[in-house]
Amino acid sequence: MRLIAYQSEDGVRAAGIRDDGSRVDLNRADSAVPSCVKAILAGGPEVLRRAEAALAAAEPLAPEQVELLAPAPHPEKIICVGLNYADHAKEIGADRPAEPVLFNKFPTALSHDRQPVILPRLSRQVDYEGELVAVIGVGGRDIPAERAKQHVAAYCCGVDVSARDWQLRKPGGQWLLGKSFDTFAPIGPHLVTADEIPDPGNLKIQLRLNGQVMQESSTAELIFSIEELVAYVSGVCTLSPGELIFTGTPPGVGMARKPPVWLQAGDIVDVEIEKLGVLRNPVVAEEP
Repeated sequence: MRLIAYQSEDGVRAAGIRDDGSRVDLNRADSAVPSCVKAILAGGPEVLRRAEAALAAAEPLAPEQVELLAPAPHPEKIICVGLNYADHAKEIGADRPAEPVLFNKFPTALSHDRQPVILPRLSRQVDYEGELVAVIGVGGRDIPAERAKQHVAAYCCGVDVSARDWQLRKPGGQWLLGKSFDTFAPIGPHLVTADEIPDPGNLKIQLRLNGQVMQESSTAELIFSIEELVAYVSGVCTLSPGELIFTGTPPGVGMARKPPVWLQAGDIVDVEIEKLGVLRNPVVAEEP
């Protein structure tokens, strides 16, 4: 099932997308289905079965009723993985890591499909990184890898937008701030529930910049699987419903090109992942 979040007169609500593209407010069709995406994801298979039935039964929303938001709104944590594609590590001349390389983004970086990526006045080297994003459903701590799939409720496309001059050239390397400018974590175009993605470790992934393919690989190149990432992170901190794990990027990033390619106002960034759809974000300059 495909899920989105939208802004209504009653607040943020969850909707499902039918095959014809129409959108349905699931809670209004069945009051036993939660009205928010996080609660649907946390409810497990039983809630998802009710949501599927509601999707078929409800009246579709009028397009003007749907003001799109990030499909997994207000995550407590946005966790990101560096150097997790074997072909990307080779591209930048880095050794294959023995353990996951983790960093994070502030939740205020989150944005959604069609929302512009804003180039900050404070950076001149903004890069793109197309990624598969895993969305936590049932939370937990110390989750073993063999049970990790039970805690991943959905997947979507994402872009780890990165201000490289902050990340790499500020004193000490400002990874957190370089990754956390507003709009630097687009996800979408919707969530696809995990029951429709039985093998997330074998999906084609591509990023296009103004229609030109810049990144192209497969999640089969992941060094650490999603199960390994969930187990590793949950050994340190509790994972909660709706939290995001950006699983790493394939080769072709702008800073590795000769000459480097930085995002410019007017660019269009598309990330397409097999079975998950296309996330599109225009790029604009920050207003003075």
